[in-house]
Amino acid sequence: MLERYSSRHIDLAEGFLNKHLRNAKSYDRLAGYFSSSILEIAGEAIESIEGIARVVCNSEVESKDVLVAKLAKQKLVREWFKSKPELKAEQFPDRFKKLYELLKCGKLQVRVVPNDVYGLVHGKAGVITLSDGGKIAFVGSVNETLPAWKGNYEILWADDSIESVEWVQNEFDFFWNSPYACELCDLIIENIGRLAERKVVSIEEWQKWPDPASPVIEAPVYREGFGLWNHQKYFVKMVFEEHCKDGARYILADEVGLGKTAQLGMIAQLTALYGDKPVLIIVPKTLLWQWQDELKTMFDIPSAVWDGKKWIVETGQEYRPQANGIPPILQCPRRIGIISQGLITSNSDITKPLLEIDYECVIVDEAHRARRQNLNKPAEKPEPNNLMKFLLELSQRTKTMILATATPIQLHPVEGWDLLYILAQGSPKVLGNEFSLWYQRHLEAIDLVRGQKEISSKAYYWGWIRNPLPPSKENPFTIGKLRRSLGMSDDEYVSYDDYDALLPSQQDIVDELIEENFMEKYNPFIRHIVKRKRSTLENTIDPETGEPYLKKIDVLLYGEGDDEGLVLSAPLKKAYEYAEEFTNLLRQKTGAKGFYKTLLLRRMGSSMQAGLNTAKAIYEKRAIVKDDFSEDDEDDEMPDRINITGRDELFCLEEIIELLEFNKDNDPKLNMILHILKNMGWLERGCIIFSEYFDTAWTVAQKLSSSLPDERIAIYAGGDKSGIFKNGVYSKVERDEIKELVLDGKIRLMIGTDAAAEGLNLQTLGTLINVDLPWNPIRLEQRQGRIRRIGQQFDKVYVYNLRYKDSIEDKIHAVLSGRIKATYDMIGSLPEIIKDEWMEIVKTVEILNSEHPFDIKYKDHVEKVDWESCKRILDNEQRKEWLMRGWSN
Repeated sequence: MLERYSSRHIDLAEGFLNKHLRNAKSYDRLAGYFSSSILEIAGEAIESIEGIARVVCNSEVESKDVLVAKLAKQKLVREWFKSKPELKAEQFPDRFKKLYELLKCGKLQVRVVPNDVYGLVHGKAGVITLSDGGKIAFVGSVNETLPAWKGNYEILWADDSIESVEWVQNEFDFFWNSPYACELCDLIIENIGRLAERKVVSIEEWQKWPDPASPVIEAPVYREGFGLWNHQKYFVKMVFEEHCKDGARYILADEVGLGKTAQLGMIAQLTALYGDKPVLIIVPKTLLWQWQDELKTMFDIPSAVWDGKKWIVETGQEYRPQANGIPPILQCPRRIGIISQGLITSNSDITKPLLEIDYECVIVDEAHRARRQNLNKPAEKPEPNNLMKFLLELSQRTKTMILATATPIQLHPVEGWDLLYILAQGSPKVLGNEFSLWYQRHLEAIDLVRGQKEISSKAYYWGWIRNPLPPSKENPFTIGKLRRSLGMSDDEYVSYDDYDALLPSQQDIVDELIEENFMEKYNPFIRHIVKRKRSTLENTIDPETGEPYLKKIDVLLYGEGDDEGLVLSAPLKKAYEYAEEFTNLLRQKTGAKGFYKTLLLRRMGSSMQAGLNTAKAIYEKRAIVKDDFSEDDEDDEMPDRINITGRDELFCLEEIIELLEFNKDNDPKLNMILHILKNMGWLERGCIIFSEYFDTAWTVAQKLSSSLPDERIAIYAGGDKSGIFKNGVYSKVERDEIKELVLDGKIRLMIGTDAAAEGLNLQTLGTLINVDLPWNPIRLEQRQGRIRRIGQQFDKVYVYNLRYKDSIEDKIHAVLSGRIKATYDMIGSLPEIIKDEWMEIVKTVEILNSEHPFDIKYKDHVEKVDWESCKRILDNEQRKEWLMRGWSN
């Protein structure tokens, strides 16, 4: 029978819905958008249903995303968090608790359908199977929210006829069984459960019982649906626990692409919140603004950057120094301050006051730049460069210090010891006291760690073990037992007893440690250098899930063959030969050093347009534009201009300019890029194209925009140089907006300088083209890490390396593609920059196949770290207010 209802006359929720739902057998509902308020009007009634309640909702997930489950999941999570569910949870915790219980047990099931397939699900309808087996269908304007059923004016038709019930049921079944319908993902369901018991605590309360999850679980990195890897949470948790005791000292040497900056950012925030002293972050000048941007966009962390004269906060506001007697650099307006390594390497007086105050935490990115100058004399005490000298002093004034570098060793293993030496200042936990064998006999220590020397005497071996004696956590059954037997507290690291003075039971434990191979498992290098490899994480199974800790993403490399270098036309080859001649003349006549030795060749190797721009600038004695991520060595003094006066050099430049002006449009790299995108199908998978130089990126974007007029092509670069090309027309666009467009799948082609290689998540793109090959192999890994990361939709990503045949780039490629053996067995990393010493080590070295101690350690120590169920949340306003306090507050 057809019945008509109006909210003017009855309470629709009680007069119709709940009356029929109580003790019903099932409920199928087309309900518009999913909301926690689904239970505001039918909570108890749904609980009383004998069977299942099924709900179909709208979603902004796109149909193409549904084909890739993890991408759809990520977008669902982003959509869920955009609704700010925590605010609703504060008002209705009981509702969230009921909703979680129903979703978790399966009594309530939700599927969402993409808007771009069916549009909005405006047809609100439902079928209720009553307790006696009868069915009733209803349609109307009523959405599944409290205002709809109880607050708005709504009308509803109900009918128990077979024809009406079948009609509504068929409509529901069509959407429920649609190939585009997505299940409400577990992450959202678990978040609902967490929100049901969410408790906001003050910063004072958090400081009494500090935990790393409370300040971060509702940060943007979670709201964007990315979350954090277990290995990241593991390291942050370990460092913070040590910080809360007597401070932490670590070298973070994870492989590129494993999220070092995120880990360091979390540590900076946690230590800043825990204590009242400043947190200082020291980074290369090229990373200053990216660091600030990543702190803000990933974790909503306020910070200030020193630009050489003043502090600039995350909003862009400038804070000029006050004439109050406090040195300008100490007037940081935020708890976390970021400065450039360049100020320190240049020995600027501005940085001297930084050595006069104490810190809660000091973090150094690209810390391998702190090195000894007498590397050719490794047996001697280090003669530190300016950065190392500065850090040796700074280490004594901080509670926690983290040195981050993917390449702690480049040319000699003593470089690894030097970094430990920095950490050891003021902290006996690293290398012991000044009388330690690890201090006094560092080359012997290195040989012992590498297994190139053995100790025959137990008494001598004990000398290495006892100073410093590792903490109990390294092995509670041996080291912990020994510490208790010796009466050593957790913050004591030196035992002064000789081996012969030990009790027989204590000697037995020492003998067990020796038998267990202490030098491999517990030496200071292993304890204080944290190095996780992607391959280890991909092959280590999480016992809880049965899945690897890191999902494997294979990389298919193209352009790697010896015969795959791009052949230059005769005029372009001639121009390149003139560039080589110019470079040789420059070396001989001007004594140019560093970057300028190969400046023209490298820019020409990037693109002919970049080579033309550079040749003109040199010829016209104009300033050379330093790109976002030029390979400048910050220790070099780099002039803006090269003063060329020799006739031979000028002749070479004239020939280069003339040849390139007439042939620049026939650049084989530009033609190859278009072929890869269109004919090899890479555009369909989404592509990021990298270049070191902005003029190359701009040229590539212009060329592609002309050839692909319907495609939106983004340029992502430093400063204010980012924007979008469409049909050859360029518009300036903020980098944050470009990121959003890429994440939402609205841009599938991006051209980036290396400003895009740090802190940018491009997991929606499945291919990468390197227009040029940087001499820094780590930068190649950083580029690859933009797409080979959590949330990547493809199981395989494609990478194409372009180079001109017989160019300097071709020679560098030979070095990069050669399997360089770990320089030394302690770390096994590629060098930061290809130096002359490495040029001979090409394809002639053996590859280490055995498992490295680092692999063993982190295979055993990677574990599930559950932050996602954290119910205790640090008050966000108080968190930000605390972090926005200046150093002098």
